[in-house]
Amino acid sequence: MRDTIFLIVLLALLWLAISGIYKPAILLLGLASLVLVTWVVIRMKIIGEEHNPTVFAWRLPRFWLWALREIVISNIHVARLVFRPEQISPRIVYQNVHFQRPLGKVIYGNTCTLTPGTVTVQLTKSGTVIHALDAKSADSLAELERRVHWLEGETDEVAAKDAGEERR
Repeated sequence: MRDTIFLIVLLALLWLAISGIYKPAILLLGLASLVLVTWVVIRMKIIGEEHNPTVFAWRLPRFWLWALREIVISNIHVARLVFRPEQISPRIVYQNVHFQRPLGKVIYGNTCTLTPGTVTVQLTKSGTVIHALDAKSADSLAELERRVHWLEGETDEVAAKDAGEERR
């Protein structure tokens, strides 16, 4: 029940922040969509130990900021590759990734696909198959794996590394 309430509050805040329109009709539509989504989530039994929204809640904004930064950097890198096609060396990379939850692997695969220069081709039980445009794009996958491990709460190495970078 606590997870459901947390999900309702999280979805409501997200909807209010994204919509930016606070007229009664729009708020009523938002409430209706919130009720529908919550009903579907409960009916599908998505909320529970496996998909507990509180697991990632406080780490997620920081992960999003890091991912957004990486997406911008990768966009610039891919734009440079477009003007220097001789540097493009496409490759298929198999990454052995082991996360605490299947959701970690999904986050890894989706973030990889969102980042220009890499596309997740397949998720397997023991890893992922990824297409990368060049060696630099393929090398960035290790950092992504480390960040998803941190997001799952497995290690605080990322926090320590970030603190060291901020001091410089």
